[in-house]
Amino acid sequence: MNIHEYQAKRLLREYGAPVSDGRVVLNAADAKSLAGEIDGPLWVVKAQIHAGGRGKGSFKEAEAGEKGGVRLTKSVAEAAAEAEKMLGRTLVTHQTGPAGKQVNRVYIEDGSGIETELYLALLVDRQTSRVAFVCSTEGGMDIEEVAANRPEKILSFSIDPASGLSDFHGRRVAFALGLKGAQVKQCVKLIGQLYKMFLERYMEMLEINPLIVTDKGDLKCLDTKMSFDSNAMYRQPDILALRDETEEDPKELAASKFDLNYIALDGEIGCMVNGAGLAMATMDIIKLYGSEPANFLDVGGGATKEKVTEAFKIITSDPQVKGILVNIFGGIMRCDVIAEGVVAAVKEVGLIVPLVVRLEGTNVELGKDIIRNSGLNVIAADDLGDAAQKIVKAVRG
Repeated sequence: MNIHEYQAKRLLREYGAPVSDGRVVLNAADAKSLAGEIDGPLWVVKAQIHAGGRGKGSFKEAEAGEKGGVRLTKSVAEAAAEAEKMLGRTLVTHQTGPAGKQVNRVYIEDGSGIETELYLALLVDRQTSRVAFVCSTEGGMDIEEVAANRPEKILSFSIDPASGLSDFHGRRVAFALGLKGAQVKQCVKLIGQLYKMFLERYMEMLEINPLIVTDKGDLKCLDTKMSFDSNAMYRQPDILALRDETEEDPKELAASKFDLNYIALDGEIGCMVNGAGLAMATMDIIKLYGSEPANFLDVGGGATKEKVTEAFKIITSDPQVKGILVNIFGGIMRCDVIAEGVVAAVKEVGLIVPLVVRLEGTNVELGKDIIRNSGLNVIAADDLGDAAQKIVKAVRG
């Protein structure tokens, strides 16, 4: 789960990390009074969306102006005016895609004098399953670009959970970032605060970009991005309360409410499969026969009729879907339950695209009978290859 920058900075502040004073604006009418609560002399106005590259982005609407989603202003009135321009407009960045995202919140914060921009992140190392630190002197830009073109500028190391974090880890980061004097002590303190927060809050990623050295020689977290382990949300309802559902794909949001593993893709063939491995194989074979999957959807081993019905509704709600392939290998999952769910969903939402169903495993004959006797226009398939060929042919002719 992701949260907005202003929410992440509140969390940083709770753990004692240095951040600028700021206010979140939800309504344009409040922008001037909220900006007036910040001392200045510089006010930075930031669009709040779950995507990077805001500063280099652009708005679709001419009313928002030609500048990007991060704007520097020199008065309360100017800050309020820029916030008003952004609210309700659509910001397009390299991460949002051409559709962009609507800006529903704007963050106004105190401007900072910047001496140096650095990069610092914590994440879970997939190779070691340990918390890893990543730092670089190349802050304020995409770390992926730095990794591709100047990998020697990046230092990364993981923390042994048996011995835990020590001050020397903080000094290692400080020296790699070229910090000196009191900045080293500040860095050691900051590393401890971030590591504690990362563990206590079940984070998957914590990125400070840029981490700056101010013109007064102090460290400050100027921008931040955080994501949390969704499986641990039940342990921290205060973090779950920060979830902004308007930033999520409506189909993925609906799927999460029914505990369905769904990811929207760009193709034309909707897939409903049980088991992540089989789902991946299904998508691969659709591509093999010349088409593209519209989604990844694993209904899981313990799906009910109602769950299958909701899964089918989510697939059919995607306007890109021109055909649907149901591929079930019943082990724990029974084929008759899938069949009942598919029939119920089709009767409820209708069927306007070709549907191919391949069933195998537990109660397979019962499942086939349910579909056969439903009166629905369903194409039966014998195996995965046969199913993929039939759905591609039905869609593309």
